[in-house]
Amino acid sequence: MKRTARASWSGIKPFGARGLCAAVLALSIAAQGAAQIRFRHQPIPFTLENGESVSGPRYTPATMAGGVAAFDCDGDGNLDLYFTNGAELPSLKKTSERHWNRLFLNDGKGSFTDATRAAGLQGTGYDTGVAVADYDNDGHKDLFVAGVHRNTLYRNNGDCTFTDVTSAAGLDRPDPKYGPLWAVAGAFLDFDNDGRLDLFVVNYLSWAPEKEPSCPGYCHPKYYEGLPNQLFRNNGDGTFTDVSAESGIRRHAGKGMGAAIADFDRDGLIDIFVTNDKAYNYFFWNRGGGKFVEKAFDFGVALAEHALEVSGMGADFRDFDNDGLPDIVFVALDNETFPLFRNTGTGMFREATNATGLAFSSKGMAGYGPGLFDFDNDGWKDLFVSRGHVQSPDMSGKWTIDQANTVFRNIEGRKFAALTEEAGFTAVGPKRHRGVAFGDLNGDGLLDAVVTALKAPAEIWLNESSGGNRWLALDLEGAASNRDGIGAEIKVTTALGAQYNHVTTSVGYASSSAGPAHFGLGAAESLDAVEIRWPSGRRQTIKAPPTGQVLKVREPGN
Repeated sequence: MKRTARASWSGIKPFGARGLCAAVLALSIAAQGAAQIRFRHQPIPFTLENGESVSGPRYTPATMAGGVAAFDCDGDGNLDLYFTNGAELPSLKKTSERHWNRLFLNDGKGSFTDATRAAGLQGTGYDTGVAVADYDNDGHKDLFVAGVHRNTLYRNNGDCTFTDVTSAAGLDRPDPKYGPLWAVAGAFLDFDNDGRLDLFVVNYLSWAPEKEPSCPGYCHPKYYEGLPNQLFRNNGDGTFTDVSAESGIRRHAGKGMGAAIADFDRDGLIDIFVTNDKAYNYFFWNRGGGKFVEKAFDFGVALAEHALEVSGMGADFRDFDNDGLPDIVFVALDNETFPLFRNTGTGMFREATNATGLAFSSKGMAGYGPGLFDFDNDGWKDLFVSRGHVQSPDMSGKWTIDQANTVFRNIEGRKFAALTEEAGFTAVGPKRHRGVAFGDLNGDGLLDAVVTALKAPAEIWLNESSGGNRWLALDLEGAASNRDGIGAEIKVTTALGAQYNHVTTSVGYASSSAGPAHFGLGAAESLDAVEIRWPSGRRQTIKAPPTGQVLKVREPGN
C-alpha cells in the first residue's frame, strides 16, 4: 500500500490513442496480479420474480427490480441477507410465495436459513429497493423498502421480527401532484446533525400500467414523466416530516436511479449525489439550516466529459485514491462507460474515467450496481460492478443482454484493471444482474458480494483472494451522533501510508451494505492510529489497535 503522491489531472484528454495505451497498460498490470482477487460462487435459494411476461406486454418495473441488503438482523455479529422481490404485473400484487421478499439468517460460516415468515418481511407489493439503518437509535437495524406506488418502513422489534410502521411514521402519504410514486431506492443520512437519521427517497418515473407505451422491449425513459426525489426529516418520536419542498430537493424532478452520500467538501454536512436515467445527474449540496442547492453542473458531475446524457444506474461516493476526499463513480449501459469523478478538493470534481482505464475497459459493458471496496486488502478500494442490460431477452440480437459481473482492481489509485473470468465470475452463466450488497459473510476478513438477477437465482460470491494482506474493520456506535455512526469519517494510518472511508449503508443500485467499515492494510504489520470524526463533530483517536479484527468503537462523551 505504498502511498503515492497525489496525481495531477489538470489536462483531461479525450479518449483516443493515449487512452488506449493507458488501458492496455492497466490490463497488463492486472494480468500480473490477477490471482489476487478471486471469488467462488455459492448458491442461495432465492429467485427474483420480476413479473416479466414471456410474450405479453412489457411493463417497465419488471426490468428495474432487484435490491438486496446485507445487515445484522439479530445482533449476533453475522451479516444476514434481505432480498426485495417483484409481484404480478400489472396488478402489483404478491399473489404467491414466489413473490415474497426474503430474509436469510447467516450462521457466520456462510450458510443461510430462510427466516422470512417469522420475521414478517414478506412484503406487500412490487418492491424494488432496500435501505438499512437504525432510524430510532434503539440498537437494532431497521428496513426501508422502496417500491412501485408503495414504500414500507419496517421497525426491528429487537429480535429480528419486524413491524410495518409506515403509516404511523407518516411515510404513506401520496404526492399531492403526482399521486402514488415509484421509488427505486432510499438512503439514510443525518442531514442536520441532530443525532437522528433522516431518509432520502430516490423516485424514478411517473408510471401507470394503463398508460404504458408500446415499444419493442422496454421503453426508453423519454416516454415517461420524471419525478422529484423526497427528503424526510426524522422527528425523533418515530415519525418523519416531508421537508422536500423547503429543503430545495423537490424543485428538481428527474428520473432517479441511485443515491450516494458523503461530505465532499469536509464542512461537516452530508451531501447527496443522485444518478438520473438518460438525464443529467443531480448533486444536492448541503448548505446547512435544512437547505440543499443543486450544483451538479457547477461541480462537474452532471455529465461525463463526452457531454451526453447516459443511463445512470447505481452509484458509490467514497475515496478511491487515498487522498482523503470522497470521489464518485456510477455505472451506465454499453457505449456509455462507467464514469469516475475525482474530488479535487477545490469545490469540484474532474473526470478520471479515461485516465484510469475505466473508459476503455467498461465501454462494452452494461452495469447496475457499483461498489468501491478493497477486495484484496492491499489498501486500495477496488470497483465491483453487477452487470446486465436493461433490455428484455428478446432484444438479444441487438444488445448483449446477459452479462457476467466484473471487479476492477485498483492499482495504487492510478488505474483500474477489469477482471471477469480471472476473478471467477464466469463460473456461472451470464445474467441480467441488478442489485449487489457487500460485506464479510464468513468472518475471514475478506469482503464478499451478493448479487441479484432477473428471473434467476441470486448469487453469493465468496472472496477467496490470495496475498495474505492484513485488515481491520470498524463497527461504530454513535452517542451524540446517530447510533449507526452514518456520516462518520475514518482515517487509518500505517507505516505504509494513510487511507480513508466514511460510514454509509447506501451503496450501488437499490441496495444497502450495513457491515462494519472495512480497511485493507496491505503488508503493514501494525497500525499507527485510527482517527474518527463523528457527525457530532467530536474527534476520537485510537492508538495502535491490533489488526485482523472487527473493532467496536463507541463515540466518547455520552
